[in-house]
Amino acid sequence: MLAIVQRAPGGADTLAVGEVPLPEPGPGQLRVRVRAAGVNRADLVQREGRYPPPPGVTAILGLEVAGEVDAAPAGSRFAVGDAVFGLVAGGGYAEYALLDEALAVEKPAALDWATAASLPEAWMTAWLNLVEVGRLKAGETLLVHAGASGVGAAAIQLANLLGAHALASAGSPAKLAFCRQMGARDAFDYRALPSFAAWVRERGGADVVLDPVGASHLADNVAALRPDGRLVLIGVMGGARGELNLGQVLVKRLSLLGSTLRSQPPEVKADLAEALRTRVLPALLDGRLRPTLDAVFAIADVRAAHEYMEANRNLGKVVLSGFDPT
Repeated sequence: MLAIVQRAPGGADTLAVGEVPLPEPGPGQLRVRVRAAGVNRADLVQREGRYPPPPGVTAILGLEVAGEVDAAPAGSRFAVGDAVFGLVAGGGYAEYALLDEALAVEKPAALDWATAASLPEAWMTAWLNLVEVGRLKAGETLLVHAGASGVGAAAIQLANLLGAHALASAGSPAKLAFCRQMGARDAFDYRALPSFAAWVRERGGADVVLDPVGASHLADNVAALRPDGRLVLIGVMGGARGELNLGQVLVKRLSLLGSTLRSQPPEVKADLAEALRTRVLPALLDGRLRPTLDAVFAIADVRAAHEYMEANRNLGKVVLSGFDPT
């Protein structure tokens, strides 16, 4: 089959179309004919050699797919030809990928392939970190960094769905406007306001901070949190080492929580897929939530898709269309 392969870790120019063996499903797995695959920041980091796949997982990039079931185990709730989407351990940038049945969600006819492929990573990450880890409650305030990213846009909307309020940071006027369109009560440009704690406190402070940035935001995040606040760290784009004011942590009874989706055990991912199917998807279909698909690239143009995301041009999700059916 065709897939996006990599000759060595590095930049987008290391990605190319190549031939690889067809994957064989294991117990409880579906083989899916990929019609679209999401592009995520984790793909870029893995491509650079800084985020290796778990043991036993293919090195082919791609953590979410939408497509048709090509093979299913005996007794499966899915049949060959069924339209599904879901989170995969890897291998999404290919003609065929393996999807655990427990993570597969039936694709409604109202969603096209690209929109369906844009959902799993962003919405499952948002649900994990706001509901399960951050314990965000109605009436509380969430601060979302990188609010115009796929995860950020999902988190802003999910906060509103839960009855909370969202503040956001982003890096351009267009991205700030996008955050407000997604439902953020207010937003600030982190480049123009490098110290943001006072800005957040002027708006009442934050009960939960969702942060993919890390060290460069640590001090302000801690200062911006209200008593009993929770800082949920989901990335270290701004550095992995920072200085923590333990006095503020003690006095305000703060919690610092690290979280990644990829390393979660299968049963946790299955619960998140169920939340996507029963809570998020109905709200997307009836208009309470909005998909945030920004751009679709042909899979052969994967280098351009990665460069687009690396340049921080996306407002929401970037998706690759599947290889043309043969």
